[in-house]
Amino acid sequence: MKNRDLNTRRSLATPRGVGVMCDFYAVRAENATLWDTEGKEYIDFAGGIAVLNTGHRHPKVKAAVAAQLEQFTHTAYQIVPYESYVALAERINALAPIDGLKKTAFFTTGVEAVENAVKIARAYTGRSGVIAFSGGFHGRTMMGMALTGKVAPYKLAFGPMPADVYHAPFPSASQDISVAESLKALDLLFKSDIDPARVAAIIIEPVQGEGGFNVAPPELMTALRKICDTHGILLIADEVQTGFARTGKLFAMQHHSVQADLITMAKSLGGGFPISGVVGRAEVMDGPAAGGLGGTYAGNPLAVAAAHAVLDVIEEEKLCERSVRLGAQLTARLNQVRAANPAIAEVRGLGSMVAAELADPATGRPDAEAVKRVQQRALEQGLILLSCGVYGNVLRFLYPLTIPDAQFARGLDILAAALQG
Repeated sequence: MKNRDLNTRRSLATPRGVGVMCDFYAVRAENATLWDTEGKEYIDFAGGIAVLNTGHRHPKVKAAVAAQLEQFTHTAYQIVPYESYVALAERINALAPIDGLKKTAFFTTGVEAVENAVKIARAYTGRSGVIAFSGGFHGRTMMGMALTGKVAPYKLAFGPMPADVYHAPFPSASQDISVAESLKALDLLFKSDIDPARVAAIIIEPVQGEGGFNVAPPELMTALRKICDTHGILLIADEVQTGFARTGKLFAMQHHSVQADLITMAKSLGGGFPISGVVGRAEVMDGPAAGGLGGTYAGNPLAVAAAHAVLDVIEEEKLCERSVRLGAQLTARLNQVRAANPAIAEVRGLGSMVAAELADPATGRPDAEAVKRVQQRALEQGLILLSCGVYGNVLRFLYPLTIPDAQFARGLDILAAALQG
C-alpha cells in the first residue's frame, strides 16, 4: 500500500472534521518507534497524544491483555462486575494524592472522566456552576467543549454551549497574565457573573496540555484551594494528560502542597487501551445516586488489565525518575538552541512535559507558522512532533518515557537541527 493511495481513500471515506496531521499510515510500532506502510521509520515524540508513557506495545501490557483475552472481553461492569476493576480502584485510591478515604470509578475516554467529575460535583454540592480557565482543554463533547478555553477548532459552529460554565484567565508569562490578575478576574467573576454559592467546582489542569504546557504556579493552586474551602466549592484537577509519570510524579498534583477533591485520569493509564477514571474523596464520589454513573464499556476488562500492567511498569522501571532525567536533557538541549535562536521565546515544563514556545523575534507575536516549519523539517528526518497553545505556536514533547537513550539522543539531534533551520 502507498501512503498517497491511502490519503485518497481517506479523503473520500472520512469527513474533514477529523483532522489528520501526518500524510503517512502506521503499520507497526514498538516502544518509541513507528513504521509506515512504505517502510519508513519514525521516532515518536507524540506518543498518541500522551497515551504512551510506557511506549508502544510494552511487553507487560501485551501479556496482561493477552491473558485477559483468554478469560472474557466484556460483561458491562454494572451488570456483572469483576475483581480486576475493584483491584485497580484500590490501587488508584492508594496512589492518588488525596488524604482520607477515597473511591474511584472508571470510564472509557478522558472527556467522560471530565463529564462525570462535573456530574459528581453537582450531585454532591447541589450546585450547577463550573469555572474553568482560558487555554484549558477538557474534551470534545458538549460539556467538554464548554469547559475548554480555546475556540478554534474545538467550538467552531458547535454552539450554543451548555450553561453555567465560566472562564477565568490562566496565568501566562507569554501573555502577560500574572497569578494576581487571574485571581482578581476570578473575584470579579463572582461579583459579575455567578455567586460563589452557586459554583459546584473549579476545574484546572496542573499543566495545561493543548493550551501550551503552561504550568500552574504553586501560588495559584494554593489560592484556589483557599477559595474553594471558603465557598464550599470542589477543586477538580484534570490530570488526563499530566498523569502517570509524565511530569516526574505519578500525578502532577504531587508537585503542590494542596490537594484536589477530585482527579480525572485517562490517556497513559491504559498504555494504549481506552480507559479513564475519576478518583476523589469518598463522600464526594458517593454524591450521585446508584445508577447515576457508568457506561456500557466503562472499565473494560482488557483496558483494566492493561492499566494494572502500566502501574507495574511505572514502578518497576522507575519511570517517574526517568521522566525527570529525560526532561532535563531535553530542556538543556532546547535552551542551548535558544541561545542562538531568538525565535524560541520560552522553554518550560515539569519532568518530561516540556514545551518550546516560538515567537517572532521582531514583534514578540506568536509564530504558529514557524512551529509548522519545524514540525515539517523534523518529520522529513523521521521525528514526529506535536504543536499546541492557544495560538498554535508551541512545540510539545510527549515521547515514551521508556525510549532508549540512544534513540532519544537521535531525536534531540533532529529536533535541534529542525529548530536551527
